[in-house]
Amino acid sequence: MTAPVFLVASLAGVAPGAAVVLDGPEGRHAVSVRRLQPGEDIVLTDGGGRGASGTVVSTEGKDRLTVEVRECPEEPRPAPRITVVQALPKGDRGELAVETMTETGVDAVVPWSAARCITQWKGERGAKSLAKWRATAREAGKQSRRLRFPEVAEPATTKQVAALLADADFAAVLHEEGAMPLATAELPAEGSIVLVVGPEGGVSPQELALFAEAGARPYRLGRSVLRTSTAGTAATALLLGRTGRWS
Repeated sequence: MTAPVFLVASLAGVAPGAAVVLDGPEGRHAVSVRRLQPGEDIVLTDGGGRGASGTVVSTEGKDRLTVEVRECPEEPRPAPRITVVQALPKGDRGELAVETMTETGVDAVVPWSAARCITQWKGERGAKSLAKWRATAREAGKQSRRLRFPEVAEPATTKQVAALLADADFAAVLHEEGAMPLATAELPAEGSIVLVVGPEGGVSPQELALFAEAGARPYRLGRSVLRTSTAGTAATALLLGRTGRWS
């Protein structure tokens, strides 16, 4: 079994042979929940691509342990970078989408309040929902042993999504009536890929037209129609395989 991953604020200056202290909430989780003991392997990461793998040499109290660093792996910047614009689902399906996309390997998630979204993020409720998405990405990043966690951006308007699509090297809207399968689309080897996942009620004609002006064409995943909370994960897996990032 691979070593568990814990998040630290910074690994700047850390090199093999160094001693690093893990404390606070992450230290409590390691000591009191995971019950790590001296001699066990552990991986620390800053979530931005840097890691420090090593061995627990001591624990103190309920929330503090010291790690002797053995090596400092780095996760390179992804190429191409995959961003999923995720329409806001109902209930906790948004966290499910973020969790599974993170575990699969997405690089960024952009919450989108589409015209047909039942859920709307406003005021304090919106801030809490965004915080949940970001916490989910962090926990899923650790669970999947990633060193580079996905960014969960601020909620975007439809115009902001269109601007994001216009800047992408490949832009697509997942749509059940798309004439072209995503599995055969011509993809860039570098740069950025941006996919739009609409709400359960679908992307509106007006949104489709605006996204088409930005260069995003409608693509289908397959014969079946996926929920908004699973479509992004399926598409991310497909693209990771086709671009060679899963090789």
